[in-house]
Amino acid sequence: MLILVMGKNGSGKSAFAEALAVHHRETRYYIATMLPHGQEGLYRVERHKIQRAGMGFITLELPYAVGSADVSSDAAVLVEDVSNLLANVVFDRDRSAAEVLEDIKLLCRRVGCVIAVTISEFDDGNYSEETMGYIQALQWLNRQLFNLADIVVEMDENQPIYRKGAPDEIF
Repeated sequence: MLILVMGKNGSGKSAFAEALAVHHRETRYYIATMLPHGQEGLYRVERHKIQRAGMGFITLELPYAVGSADVSSDAAVLVEDVSNLLANVVFDRDRSAAEVLEDIKLLCRRVGCVIAVTISEFDDGNYSEETMGYIQALQWLNRQLFNLADIVVEMDENQPIYRKGAPDEIF
């Protein structure tokens, strides 16, 4: 099962995804994909560690190849998050969104439940050509994951909106 949790920054998507994992499976992994850059990045990593403290996650720091994660097949695996994973792969490894999609599909074939968190909204802005390319790649990847997912939840101000599937299909 693939559950896609999407929303803008600060929408509550991470907390919601963590709660899903806690209620869904006894064994749960948290795949942290963020490579922190600067103080803001370090702050976000620490905030997420505090947020999930005591929830029983086994944390794996995997900024690139989530499909090769050493996880048990009956587990819930939370991938936090797709946007960071894509940025790492595209900017650090000069790889494509299609390769990230295949990597996530591999993970889905290996475990009972994958919960993938992603950013779905961007501020209007004057972005560089490189950043626009990344945004377009993420939008493409999000569409592919939406189509692949069994359940899609969009978070809006800490409120879940089911775009595909229903809550009773999760629990």
